[in-house]
Amino acid sequence: MSEKFFIAQIGRTVGLMGDLKLHLHTDFPEQFKVGSIFESDRGNIEIISYNKARGIIRFRGYEGMDSAKKLTNAKIYTTQAKTEDECKLKQNEYFWFDIIGCTVVENDEVLGTIEDIDRLGSTDYLEIITDEILVQNGLPKRFLIPYIPRYIEAVDLDKKELICKDAKVILENS
Repeated sequence: MSEKFFIAQIGRTVGLMGDLKLHLHTDFPEQFKVGSIFESDRGNIEIISYNKARGIIRFRGYEGMDSAKKLTNAKIYTTQAKTEDECKLKQNEYFWFDIIGCTVVENDEVLGTIEDIDRLGSTDYLEIITDEILVQNGLPKRFLIPYIPRYIEAVDLDKKELICKDAKVILENS
């Protein structure tokens, strides 16, 4: 079974025609096209209208205010395969699922492994599980690195490595 990724949450109804507010949890709003079908925690839903500028969406079978209210607070999911197929990355951009699990390396020293990514404000933070040798030397078991050019030099998906600079300073001061 393919892993599901949470990409949006449906908000309140807007107007009388079944429009709903859409709260995105993805960097790829282009996924939300008329005719697209997504899995939700209320079953599969098909988009019949989407206004990206206003963040308003409507689904087949929920074209009235009363029926649309049934979708309020529903979570929308997609799969890795569908994401890779529909979301086009620019150069030096990566999907979170490609980055999670990578080893964090600075000056040929392994600092740890990326366990998760958290978005705080407009910045993504890599949640790192510190390498056991460093933990044995008294460093914290976990630390965060901002995913910004100041700290991230390169990503090598073939080696599953993320090359950092000055990340050890963050670890030592965590």
